[in-house]
Amino acid sequence: MNKLRIITGHCSVFRVILIGFSLVILAGSYLLCLPIASAQGTWTSYIDALFTSTSAVCVTGLIVHDTATYWSLFGKIVILILIQIGGLGVVTVAAVIAILSGQKIGLMQRSLMQSSISAPGIGGIVRMTKFIVKGTILIELLGAAIMAPVFIGDFGIIKGIGYAIFHSISAFCNAGFDLMGVRSPYSSLTTYVDNPVINLTVMALIIIGGLGFLSWTDLLKNRFHLKDLHLQTKVILTMTFFLILLPFLYFYFVEYTEVTCGQRILMSLFQSVTPRTAGFNTADYSHMSDTGILITIGLMLIGGAPGSTAGGMKVTTFCVVLLSVNAALRQKKTVSICKRRFTGETIHDAFTLASTYLFLLLLGAAMISSMEGMPVLRTMFECASALGTVGLTTGITPLLHMSSKLILILFMFFGRVGVLTLAYATVRRKEVRKGILPEEKVMVG
Repeated sequence: MNKLRIITGHCSVFRVILIGFSLVILAGSYLLCLPIASAQGTWTSYIDALFTSTSAVCVTGLIVHDTATYWSLFGKIVILILIQIGGLGVVTVAAVIAILSGQKIGLMQRSLMQSSISAPGIGGIVRMTKFIVKGTILIELLGAAIMAPVFIGDFGIIKGIGYAIFHSISAFCNAGFDLMGVRSPYSSLTTYVDNPVINLTVMALIIIGGLGFLSWTDLLKNRFHLKDLHLQTKVILTMTFFLILLPFLYFYFVEYTEVTCGQRILMSLFQSVTPRTAGFNTADYSHMSDTGILITIGLMLIGGAPGSTAGGMKVTTFCVVLLSVNAALRQKKTVSICKRRFTGETIHDAFTLASTYLFLLLLGAAMISSMEGMPVLRTMFECASALGTVGLTTGITPLLHMSSKLILILFMFFGRVGVLTLAYATVRRKEVRKGILPEEKVMVG
């Protein structure tokens, strides 16, 4: 019975997270529908408002209307607030409001906060939440301060400062929303392709946001002494390094060979960082080779770290799957790294996540391709972008019909709240009975 109560408690926690994200998305969609939210002062169709609100809260960045030219100042502020809420997490924002108002944080609230940031326990969770919020504000302000001189030079003082703040928050939250449509619609950061200040600052914000809040505390606590870090932090840092380096080498030597060396380095590095899972781009993905598209799809599905502003199946999941496959091929009974072995539950969850993401990707891509009459590789790119909450596009999202937009809305929602969270919140779990069922071998392969 105690185990059943624990399961039921966890389910209620996951339901609260699910409902919280849903309510914020619905509230945002209502505000974005209003005439005051559009630059033309007209009503926005609900499906487009819902798509934009979902994309903002789920920090994705896929859009059906150019953010800079379609939305009014009110609309842009609403989108920015939704991005910040989505980046920190609905539960974290609610907890901060409760703390500031002097309310006592009970056991249920602490459990919610733990699940929201993927913390190992509820001990010190309030202190951790305060650290996350303070750190987020500090990093976003620092990013805005670095980019401000560039944007002020291009757009003037008031608009330049506003642009710096907007893009800093969007980059740190791995959202990918931009205001560069004033130059060319849906252009993202392509006009800054050779600007090192914008490129390096945005990349740094994306990486820091995607490392995960627990990794921050671990790095600061151990003063960047790698040998003293927790296994999860080591895995995150190692996988992040290689998932940036290897795609960088491909893009540098294969994709962008016709530009100057400096621009080639920035373009290759930026396109290696942004798929996990920011959504900015300095190159046109509609002109990328099929191999480059496939590599980018893989990066989008993998995503960032658990408990971060990034989406995707997470780098830790990908690492566990790789190590499990390696162990199976070498006929090893345990899966280990850094003299530590993974639990069976961890391996089970990793393969469940990976297979679910792949299944949804193929199903969604096939459905949209069939309905829209578009190449399946391009629709797969959009689906991976939605599932990984990335926001990159080959340019087809604004052309999609309502049914295809609904598929992407669901994918963005699944990608942000997490497939396992969704399953635990909606699937009724029965108490596990004692006893072990008899085994019978089935040949595979």
